[in-house]
Amino acid sequence: FVLRRTPEMIERLNGHNNKLKDPDSAVVEQQPDYAANDTRSVKPEYLVVEGSCTHLGCAPIQDFEVRPAESWDGGFFCPCHGSKFDLAGRVFKGVPAPINLPVPPYRFIGESVIEIGTETGAA
Repeated sequence: FVLRRTPEMIERLNGHNNKLKDPDSAVVEQQPDYAANDTRSVKPEYLVVEGSCTHLGCAPIQDFEVRPAESWDGGFFCPCHGSKFDLAGRVFKGVPAPINLPVPPYRFIGESVIEIGTETGAA
């Protein structure tokens, strides 16, 4: 997935770390060092994550609608087994997925053009 997040979406990343299995992606290496931050990205506006659920490899769907009654601030949802990930691809507690959605190596080659598979700083 490549998601261009709005300022409101970025703001929604705050305040729910207690609901996440691994808010700092510390369990295993899940992102390059340059994406080891609160937004898990080079630029906060852009999220780049692998679009494969870390449970059994299903394809999560994008569900960005905020639903306070469900305590849902938007993110990614795997309809096969119920895993949920926030707008930074971090997995919630109590779902089958064991780890966050991985961030692949990538770099910006223009203001809003991303090359996936090449590390930031690479030639």
